[in-house]
Amino acid sequence: MMASKTAVTLEEVLNFVKQLKLVDKVRLIERVAPQIERELAQIPVHRKSLRGLWRGVDISESDIAEVRRQMWGDFPMKDI
Repeated sequence: MMASKTAVTLEEVLNFVKQLKLVDKVRLIERVAPQIERELAQIPVHRKSLRGLWRGVDISESDIAEVRRQMWGDFPMKDI
């Protein structure tokens, strides 16, 4: 007899899991976690280079000094 393959929804799985004893829930996690780790390890990670991120931006020392004065101008606050 050949078993028919039907798609199982996440909700159906969660309903079955709710019926398990605690020890069986732990066993389920122990079996599923390594598979998830293997699948995650196979997903390529595309990282964009940050080199040249500030290219073309013209920020001078005086601009930085002005912003610092604005940020720290009323520190410590009088109402504290």
